[in-house]
Amino acid sequence: MDSNRKTVTMQLMLAVGTAVIGSLQFGYNTGVINAPEKIIKSFLNETWIARYSQNIPASSLTSLWALSVSIFSVGGIFGSFSVGLFVNRLGRRNSMLLVNVLAFIAAALMGFSKLAASWEMLIVGRLVVGVYSGLSTGFVPMYIGEIAPTSLRGALGTLHQLGIVTGILIAQIFGIDTIMGTASMWPFLLGFTCIPALAQCALLPFCPESPRFLLINQNEENKAKSVLKKLRGTEDVGTDIQEMKEESRQMMREKKVTILDLFRSPLYRQPLLIAVMLQLSQQLSGINAVFYYSTSIFEKAGVNQPVYATIGAGVVNTVFTVVSLFVVERAGRRSLHLLGLMGMAGSALCMTLSMALTDRFQGLSYISITAIFIFVAFFEIGPGPIPWFIVAELFSQGPRPSAFAVAGFSNWTANFIVGMCFQYVEQLTGPYVFIIFAVLLVMFFVFTYFKVPETKGRTFDEIAAGFRHTTGSAGQKYSPDQLNVLGSDSQL
Repeated sequence: MDSNRKTVTMQLMLAVGTAVIGSLQFGYNTGVINAPEKIIKSFLNETWIARYSQNIPASSLTSLWALSVSIFSVGGIFGSFSVGLFVNRLGRRNSMLLVNVLAFIAAALMGFSKLAASWEMLIVGRLVVGVYSGLSTGFVPMYIGEIAPTSLRGALGTLHQLGIVTGILIAQIFGIDTIMGTASMWPFLLGFTCIPALAQCALLPFCPESPRFLLINQNEENKAKSVLKKLRGTEDVGTDIQEMKEESRQMMREKKVTILDLFRSPLYRQPLLIAVMLQLSQQLSGINAVFYYSTSIFEKAGVNQPVYATIGAGVVNTVFTVVSLFVVERAGRRSLHLLGLMGMAGSALCMTLSMALTDRFQGLSYISITAIFIFVAFFEIGPGPIPWFIVAELFSQGPRPSAFAVAGFSNWTANFIVGMCFQYVEQLTGPYVFIIFAVLLVMFFVFTYFKVPETKGRTFDEIAAGFRHTTGSAGQKYSPDQLNVLGSDSQL
């Protein structure tokens, strides 16, 4: 019996669903700052007047608001770089449980910031929840990748992105002025992050530790077998155990892999470059410019009710993540990523043209909305979900935590650059700002086409073996197609 057959057990879904609450938190705190932008700016002005008896200067308001948005990414940078400190000592599950403390601290700081008349509390709260989110973006894909059967790894890995976009959509809906997007309710909107944290704390004790961590890191084979039997719903878990033992034997031949080792070793150079570039392709695509500033983008495009257009983008975001969930194991990671990048580039060009000509042709505001919706849809087909879980596929158990730290650092750094700089670049370039993203998307398309291998249906060790072939003693390099053949050969 093949233990990697497509069986989805209740234990597997409980574990994945509980882990994805961390992804939902990340998405919620990405999108929550968007809708109440004007109300929070009013709070910043009122607090400034109370302290200094004058209106806040326009430049100071822009800087404080940009900092309130982008400090979240600074926290994410620190969090993502600290993933390895937790997962190898505490395990994957216990790490997710422990860091919920940060979500509670952040909720208290942001929730009471208005009562304390302190924008500093708001900014520090955004920083703390950013650290939590940065850690979660490492913990969740790693945990899901390690508990999922090979045949379902891509589909279940996409659930991380589904959690993110669901969180963004919830934040957008809660942020409308008839729910919590009001002058009195916005602190509750930001403090809501404590509710998912409570839910995850209640459910995680019923979820298993990663069997890979138990067997490879802790050398507890019996516990790993017991967990696998529950996750797979079968007594026959020999294939999984054998794969893990092979990975463990491969690790025994390697010394402990630190972040510096990743950069020094020729063996890891190519997969690390791919992991980093895929993360950059996600963040420098311009998607977070839409998530953070879509309300103001729709306003400038001439949309009468921009908050509802923003929610519409959130719905599209969620729907196409579900589409990706069902096609990723059929179409493959590389193909979907290429399709998504090219579709986003075309949409960015359409968005630019329609926004530039809106003053002349009033009906073009609808083209702007459509272009943004298509832009978001193509993002969720490839660049949204794939970079998160492909890192787990590109690296074996030994270098995986360090690889997640580097990839997460790259992702969050690019996230910060977009969040902090977009307003200023948009002031300089006007409606042509998305031309920059279109050029970057084409560059990432070219890189993906020539450098990124297909990982669909291959075990972690087979993928790692493919890279070992590319860094042989002769230093010979292979194309992605040749690498796919090598991977296929290793399965024979």
